[in-house]
Amino acid sequence: MIDLSEVVRLLLEKKKILILAHSHPDGDTLGSAFALSRALRAKGKQTDVLCGDEITKNYEFMSMGMEKQSFVPEFVVAVDVADEKLLGGELEKKYSQKIDLCIDHHGSNTGFAAISYIDSDSAATAEIIFDIINIMGIELDKYMADCIYTGISTDTGCFRYSNTSSRTHRIAAEVIDAGANTSAIDREFFETKTKTYAALEKMALDTLKMYFDEKCAIMTVTREMFSKSGSNAAECDKIAALPRQIEGVLVGATIREQEGGSVKISVRTHPPVDAAALCSRMGGGGHIRAAGCKIEAGIEKATEILLSNIKEALSEYDEGKK
Repeated sequence: MIDLSEVVRLLLEKKKILILAHSHPDGDTLGSAFALSRALRAKGKQTDVLCGDEITKNYEFMSMGMEKQSFVPEFVVAVDVADEKLLGGELEKKYSQKIDLCIDHHGSNTGFAAISYIDSDSAATAEIIFDIINIMGIELDKYMADCIYTGISTDTGCFRYSNTSSRTHRIAAEVIDAGANTSAIDREFFETKTKTYAALEKMALDTLKMYFDEKCAIMTVTREMFSKSGSNAAECDKIAALPRQIEGVLVGATIREQEGGSVKISVRTHPPVDAAALCSRMGGGGHIRAAGCKIEAGIEKATEILLSNIKEALSEYDEGKK
């Protein structure tokens, strides 16, 4: 794997750079992509950011802060993308095996890019982008500061998750000094619920079931719930954290029904259960405390598969206590 100075060299020697975010975008992939795009434009580059899914209203301050540029890219960069399948349908088809550089913090990264820089010790890819901008010698403006703070704050649960490090706080302090509007960002992502999301959350909580001496909690989100609440998959991220918040729960999971009959599963864990290892058994991956997978089965069958794998993970934990 190359070091950051080599990443910077590669970026600075190119003129037209396309930056890809993953589908179902979160604060880290978008914050990283737009902050890097802004920094490269400060160096005289042509850049653009593409995402396979619509950028939701709470992230619009990033996309609206950067005018689109039209060009034929000579260098394609993926940020916070652990697997090119996560780019989503059209982007994956267009750029599969054409990505020159991946910058990521997922230990489960599949190495799909020609060149990869992976730092799994970083709480968010935005921390890596912060370092890249510093190495480039670019002074952070308020826009870049807001983007980086959004990436870090959302991926650390507003600095509550175990991936938060002293480095995370030091970077946050620097972007605050650069003008990041932390109170507005944190209010938007951690204190504000749309009416449609609130209706969806209520229905999802009604599906909550406990398993394995209440060490496991599972909730289900169906397409019917989306229809009744007026909500959608883009609002579903916050629901994934709810099962793990219950006292005594080591594994919390949310099963979300997809078009076509498959499901997406989001897993959140407390020590010592490894969410990434658990999801890798089902063809997915992620981080030690937050991971996910897709299962080509309906809710009932997917629940059986999920419970079987959780049982195995909890059995390993129980064996370790003996």
